Amino acid sequence: MKLNIVRINKLALLSAAVCAAMLAFSHNASACRVLGGINSPSTNLTFNDTHVVGTVTPAPAPNFATVANYINFMIGLGTGTSGTFQSPPHTQTITRSTNTFASLPNALVHGAVKGTSTTINLGAGGVYSYLFAKYGGPNDVSQVWYVGNLRGIVTIPALGPRGHALSLWKLFPPGGQVPDGGATVMLLGAALGALGMARRFLIG
Repeated sequence: MKLNIVRINKLALLSAAVCAAMLAFSHNASACRVLGGINSPSTNLTFNDTHVVGTVTPAPAPNFATVANYINFMIGLGTGTSGTFQSPPHTQTITRSTNTFASLPNALVHGAVKGTSTTINLGAGGVYSYLFAKYGGPNDVSQVWYVGNLRGIVTIPALGPRGHALSLWKLFPPGGQVPDGGATVMLLGAALGALGMARRFLIG
């Protein structure tokens, strides 16, 4: 009887610790989404800041539907990984950054807009989720930023990573929310680790 009470107490303590760890991971994942100043009316975006979702190489043709497909493929990749996207007659290498987000919506074509200035007004925020910038035709890299947590004026570099000038940018509104692959992997790993600890704890 005494042994059972001890085991129940151990299980209760372990459960509390696991819940606390999961809440901490969830909080951190959510915090990643709002880094960069959601309350700031002006934001300078760079090629290595916390808003970067990834890149497309070579810089693709300026077609709303095709670019939306690239972005939706990109958000399905694991953080820090790359994939090949076939869009005949073109083949693009799409790379995810190491940044994690709580969730990333699909990019929608309906309501998308474009421009050529390095200064872009997002208004009150929440209307657009992705900013895609194309640099130097096929000779440079296209960049994708998550801007769903920004408002007001954002500025982007005039030159691409390889030194070619900005050709154009596109803003895409959000579709349905999709859990971010990087955050999901972190939470799954924590959960599996906690289960392993629980098994050893109870057996011991």
